[in-house]
Amino acid sequence: MEQTGVRIDATQLKVLAHPLRSRLLAALRTDGAATATRLAERLGTNTGATSYHLRRLAEVGLVVEDDRPGAGKQRWWRAAQDWHSIVAGDFPEDDPDAQAALDWLDEFYRSEHARAAARWRAEERRWPAEWRDAVTSNDYLLDLTPAQVRALNEEVGALIERYRALPRAEGAERVVVLYENHPVPRARPAGEAR
Repeated sequence: MEQTGVRIDATQLKVLAHPLRSRLLAALRTDGAATATRLAERLGTNTGATSYHLRRLAEVGLVVEDDRPGAGKQRWWRAAQDWHSIVAGDFPEDDPDAQAALDWLDEFYRSEHARAAARWRAEERRWPAEWRDAVTSNDYLLDLTPAQVRALNEEVGALIERYRALPRAEGAERVVVLYENHPVPRARPAGEAR
């Protein structure tokens, strides 16, 4: 099945910058299609709020109804894409709502990733040695120009897409790959240009 992604626009960004909406989209991507009732139980909220926020996500194309045979009156939802990217430069600095949404989502994602990593660390010893030996956490420092960073991003994206296209193998588990790059903030003397 072909994987799909979206580069988040300002309207989607502002809708996604909400705790329950972000959690709903993450749950649908991680665990697959679900009803508002199942999502409410999983996320510890009520069905009314879940239904409302699913509709808001659907309005901007981030979730869609999942037509399942035999679902009856139950309304199933699924993520419209397998991944999304948020590029800070897409949002003008003179749009305070977009900037606030960008700041909120950045902090939300970082805290969610940190929680997921902590959960892995808490249970990794219960996983088979082949998994413990396979996973890694790295950081690299490179001296690059903006053009080289864009080229790196394209190459890494292409590599990830190659692995995403592989058929699901026996013994496969869902693996999160976090990828981020940015200049290392440095103190500079007053008046020194970047």
